[in-house]
Amino acid sequence: MVKQLILTIIGPTASGKTSLTIELAKRTDGEIIGLDSRQIYEGMPIGTAQPTDDEMEGIPHHLFGFRNPAKPISSGEYAKIVKEKVVEIRGFGKTPIICGGAGLYYRALKTGIFEGSVSDLPTRNRLDQAYENDPVALLDLLRSIDPEYAEIVHINNKKRLMRALEIYETTGKTPTEHFKDQKKHPVETMNLFTILLNWDRKIIIQRIEQRTDEMLENGWVEEVQELLIKQSESKKVYPALNSIGYRQIQSYLNNEMTYDEMRDDIVIRTRQFARRQVQWFKKEKIDLIVEM
Repeated sequence: MVKQLILTIIGPTASGKTSLTIELAKRTDGEIIGLDSRQIYEGMPIGTAQPTDDEMEGIPHHLFGFRNPAKPISSGEYAKIVKEKVVEIRGFGKTPIICGGAGLYYRALKTGIFEGSVSDLPTRNRLDQAYENDPVALLDLLRSIDPEYAEIVHINNKKRLMRALEIYETTGKTPTEHFKDQKKHPVETMNLFTILLNWDRKIIIQRIEQRTDEMLENGWVEEVQELLIKQSESKKVYPALNSIGYRQIQSYLNNEMTYDEMRDDIVIRTRQFARRQVQWFKKEKIDLIVEM
């Protein structure tokens, strides 16, 4: 078990986590480890708000843009990689600082994740199509399999709903069963000192709108076009292209919505996502809340 405290900065999207963490890294001889479910993918720097070389200011960053977008990653695998990076950074006499907004990945580090938490792409693709066809039927399926866990899964939380069913299909056990097993047989966790950045909702909405416009101005549409070409050439599905913003831009490219409709829908979906992040972090044990 990693006993030494690890400084961890969390918060909703567009809350200024990256800039604060870079300042802390400067003062502590630190290196930054990302905790984001989309910033891990290569070829997606604009739409996932990966820090640029200028923004990094010479501070080493880990787990940004390192994974092929055709390869999904489970929270268990992510936690394992983060732990390895912590050991590596400390081995160089540096201070690891974790930064991100992925609630499930954070929980995997803080309280552990059950053994066997893996991703199965064919199953995920099938569930994705099933959700698009009839999300109500998919939620009803989860209710029949795991009524306890289904109580905390909203029908609009596509990722969580699909992941619950994917876990069941790939392991033969429901999420509830896995969580109960985890309590009986605790797995290795990390000793985090967690700082949560808390903003007034109106300000977060303004920051989301501003950042969305900047992303579009910086070439987000072109980034999606390049990814679609690579996806076609590789003949592999890029699950990451189902993320907020990437879906809307594809609809725009297919002439299914106007530019303004695309932009507004991205903002709305991002606002909803930020609200879910805030609700998730309210359930976590936080060491320090910073009112921004």
